[in-house]
Amino acid sequence: MRRLFRRAKRCAPVASSLRALVLLLASLWLAGCSGLLFYPEPGLPITPERAGLEYRDIELRAADGTRLHAWWLPAKAGVQVKGTVLHLHGNGGNLAWHLGGVHWLPEQGYQVLMLDYRGYGLSAGKPRLPEVYQDIDAAFAWLDQAPQVQGAPLFLLGQSLGGALAVHYLAEHPERQSTLQAIALDGVPASYRDVAQHALSKSWLTWPLQVPLSWLVPDGDSAIHSIDRLAGAPLLIYHSVDDAIVPLSNGQRLYQAARPPRAFQATRGPHVQTFAEPAWRQSLLAFFVAPQAYVERLGPATESATESPQ
Repeated sequence: MRRLFRRAKRCAPVASSLRALVLLLASLWLAGCSGLLFYPEPGLPITPERAGLEYRDIELRAADGTRLHAWWLPAKAGVQVKGTVLHLHGNGGNLAWHLGGVHWLPEQGYQVLMLDYRGYGLSAGKPRLPEVYQDIDAAFAWLDQAPQVQGAPLFLLGQSLGGALAVHYLAEHPERQSTLQAIALDGVPASYRDVAQHALSKSWLTWPLQVPLSWLVPDGDSAIHSIDRLAGAPLLIYHSVDDAIVPLSNGQRLYQAARPPRAFQATRGPHVQTFAEPAWRQSLLAFFVAPQAYVERLGPATESATESPQ
């Protein structure tokens, strides 16, 4: 009996882990799937003022009435406006977490609209598909009527999940593609399901079930299924060879599936930390100045390169 008790004690952690896995499976099943793509953080721990930036809080309304929050970052005072960037951030946190991706643009003459999807930061509602596409539509609608945007080139910068959402949205709204001067994607998952399987494969607890668990993640809206429907605006895809969250192969697959004009640029560093590096900031600025010429000059040779183009 004592030996049986000791064996039971040794098995207790495994049993506890299995119970946790069962609860995880149940919660994933009940979550309605698309909620698994979003990891919002309510509130805003900082504002652009912390970075010394001028900004304005913007309230948007989605088509279903959901109240959305955004930040408007004007070009730095005294700097000529060169264009407007719509920034769509990744799946974790909120605007404050992703300010590092664009805080440097106003000093270079680019005004930025940063959107928080429903359920993120100060935005109301809960993030799920397909409702979140209404949020992107609301951002475009605001840009349509903003006086400070008129007459200036419009660019889209989508990072991680934000880039994937942008690709699907633009494929479904081709009229919006024609309003964009260029599109830049950074660390974007080609397939939501494949990235989920990659994440599940890293834990001994979920490794045996990585395939069935990943099938709970919806894949129909993944960028790989829509990117070939983007046409006209030059496309530049950045992806880090060091990305441990969304592996490099995702960016390569998107590049291969996209129509010309497009280019691929491999970078270094953690997931979507591309523009912490001055060389890649200069790369994006050069792309914004002459998108078509830039992708033609970069060409397919940089698919495996990690040096900034000269």
